[in-house]
Amino acid sequence: MAPFDVSVWSSWVSYLVFFLIGLGFGATLEMSGFGDSRRLAAQFYLRDMTVLKVMFTGIITAGTLIFLSTAMGWLEFDRVWVNHTYLFPGIVGGLIMGVGFIIGGFCPGTSIVATSTLKIDGAVFAFGVGFGIFLFSETVHLFEDFWTSSYMGRFTIGDWLGVDAGVALVLVVLMALVMFYGGEIAERFFGQNIPWKNIRLLPSSTPKIAAASALVVVALIVAGMGQPTLADRWKRVAKKAEKQLAERSVYVHPGEVVELSSNASMYVTVLDIRNESDFNLFHIMSARRVDLERTADPEFLRSLTKLPDNNVTFVISNGEKNATAAWKNFVAFGLANTYIVEGGYNKWLEVYPPDECVTSKREKRPGDTEESLQYAFLQAVGARDYAAHPSCACKEYPTDCFLASHPELPQRPTIRHNPHVPKIEYERKVKIKAKKKISGGCG
Repeated sequence: MAPFDVSVWSSWVSYLVFFLIGLGFGATLEMSGFGDSRRLAAQFYLRDMTVLKVMFTGIITAGTLIFLSTAMGWLEFDRVWVNHTYLFPGIVGGLIMGVGFIIGGFCPGTSIVATSTLKIDGAVFAFGVGFGIFLFSETVHLFEDFWTSSYMGRFTIGDWLGVDAGVALVLVVLMALVMFYGGEIAERFFGQNIPWKNIRLLPSSTPKIAAASALVVVALIVAGMGQPTLADRWKRVAKKAEKQLAERSVYVHPGEVVELSSNASMYVTVLDIRNESDFNLFHIMSARRVDLERTADPEFLRSLTKLPDNNVTFVISNGEKNATAAWKNFVAFGLANTYIVEGGYNKWLEVYPPDECVTSKREKRPGDTEESLQYAFLQAVGARDYAAHPSCACKEYPTDCFLASHPELPQRPTIRHNPHVPKIEYERKVKIKAKKKISGGCG
């Protein structure tokens, strides 16, 4: 499923593909006349609307194909980079760029196109862009609070209007077509000086009408199909994922979690899928508590895509049921390097037993489920017990009961290893896969 992983190619093949894409994009801009500052500046005087028509044609065509692909399950839109929104800095930056555009006749990308065809004005503008970037980098600390203000994250038109992506697509396509229509009328009136009474207002180009109609029809089809839910996406990966669960290849022994957590070259994230009460009783050091329902929240899932490339995410609950349900959501969303802690906390506490005065294993009682904690805690220790970080030589705040039963130890925080850590053997199952992410932006 796209986005495609180009990391499997050799470096020179990847660079060649990127070069050809850039060459094609630059050639398209040049053939559209974007290497001519006069044509670009004419946009602001409503005399030549080529910039609007070419750029918005690209936008609505790409948008239609992207969301058609996501609706059909060919593309995962959540793994496609969308520039994050900083509202007020974005508005100010757009105004500054607009002024520079009309004064110089170029934007950064088109100045490179002009430079490549040896246009002096394009080269001067490109030099100015580079110098401006240098000045910005040297002065941004003076207004950094404003520069990072009004952050809205990954904010799309659909989010703004509160509608499905397909509906937003239809609205954008219709808006673009209205702009095309108005742009051509403006070109005749301002560019060709045709009197208003002689301007034909109704569209007359059959190819343009056919293309516009086809685009609207496809956009309506996309809106009708809707975007896939997490349940839809699970169905597409269920066969492979269910096989992994059946073979238990994604259930990782607590010992491997401890081993990787102490590995300085790894970034380990532990998501604790339990209620707040059980979490407060005991949890793995640095674990992050998350309600099971939230693991299906797209915003939360997107936040996990920002973790480092060397990250491994472990999901844990008291047993395996809730952790497995959360893992299914992560896999359906396309998150890489996600595993389930085998046996949950019930097995963790068996492998790494806490102080005996803190907890002990209890008998199974009527009403217990797979997610019932099988240990009775006399007090809530959170991550303060040795069992929360077996391999870490950390500063400890021993429990009162532990100090009472070990009067020979210092009665203050001290650094020591867990004396209960057994030497265990287990099958290593974690295999780091390269994260697939598409990033980019407009030049």
